[in-house]
Amino acid sequence: MKKILIVLDGAGDLPVKALGGKTPLEVANTSNLDYLAKNGKMGYMYPISEKVVPGSDNALITLFGNDPRKCRRGIYEAVGAGLSLSRGDLAIRTNFGTIDDLKSKGVIDRRAGRNLTSDEARELADVLNKKVKLGRKFEFKSTVQHRGVLVIRGGLSDNVSNIDNEWGGKDDGKFRYSRPLDESANSEYTANLLNDFVDQSFKILKNHNVNFKRAKKGLKVANMVFMRGIGSEIPKMKSYRSWMSINSMPLEIGIAKLSGMKVFSFELPKMKSRDIYGHLHRKLEMKIKFAIKTIKENHEDFIGCYLHFKETDVPGHDNRPLDKKKMLEIIDKKFFGFLRKFVEKNPIKVVVTSDHSTPCELKKHSSDPVPVLVYPGDDDCERFCEKEAKKGSLGKIYGKDFLKKTGLNG
Repeated sequence: MKKILIVLDGAGDLPVKALGGKTPLEVANTSNLDYLAKNGKMGYMYPISEKVVPGSDNALITLFGNDPRKCRRGIYEAVGAGLSLSRGDLAIRTNFGTIDDLKSKGVIDRRAGRNLTSDEARELADVLNKKVKLGRKFEFKSTVQHRGVLVIRGGLSDNVSNIDNEWGGKDDGKFRYSRPLDESANSEYTANLLNDFVDQSFKILKNHNVNFKRAKKGLKVANMVFMRGIGSEIPKMKSYRSWMSINSMPLEIGIAKLSGMKVFSFELPKMKSRDIYGHLHRKLEMKIKFAIKTIKENHEDFIGCYLHFKETDVPGHDNRPLDKKKMLEIIDKKFFGFLRKFVEKNPIKVVVTSDHSTPCELKKHSSDPVPVLVYPGDDDCERFCEKEAKKGSLGKIYGKDFLKKTGLNG
């Protein structure tokens, strides 16, 4: 293995009052990342541009040398979730969420409190597969917690808008139904089909026993299916057939598969309790152990490696800066501690960055730049954080130039 790319999902941030006006990266004890920074070079990156708030999907495909304008997240999620796709099938990333009702369209929570158990999500997905009547074959699959994928079979248009307040235009706390983005009859038909799925789902889910029990416990009910990343064409991606991917989330697996990487994954643990962060920590521990084992056993068989840590993103969405700090410290101690020793014995280029910033106080993605670290190098930077990154010799980078600037394309 000659190079490894580690993406710390949403790790970039803005100064946080609770951390004394510093970011989680600035206050976290990350001695191993800091060692790589002191012996490397740094820069700061806008994954798309200064004005675009990136998602993980369009940011990642850009970093790997693809056109972000062709990004359709549902395709990657469906492939990563193991669903088969034929030409013209419509693939959609979904969230189980909470709304007040269909008339007012008020969004209470896009993730149903983020504490939907694996069994609850599967039970809700099963009932939708059985009871929704579209006049079209479809498959709805729950993936991780509140997340899911919907595939509707055959000849539909992806030129329709999302049904999601955060990714559907102006976020005023209300979702908007899908609408055609051109004047074709197929786009109008597709938008109506998606809206019909949402309406039927709400009527089925609002009285389901899972939600009855959740409401009784004071938990947010999962009565809404949000939709985004609607796609119908499997994209042609830049090839990375000499790379391996160590990932466990459907999006990253899908991108790796469509890029030709050899995917090493493991079955995520079921979320059995309401302890969201306890579950995240268990998942992170499993991921680190699996990543170390996979690198040790397979590094001689591949030129490159792509490794993605999702756990640094979630605390940003929840405005939990101390938890974000803790996630960074665990990854630094247990994974980068291993990697630091590993690259001393094996001459491997290490590149560390984020796909986007998720500032805690915003509780969502932002267009702010993310740090980029390349090891080895000879900058005078002291730490892996946003401020130090702006001092580095790599300077300002745009995602489209990421491979060239970091030397990952060599």
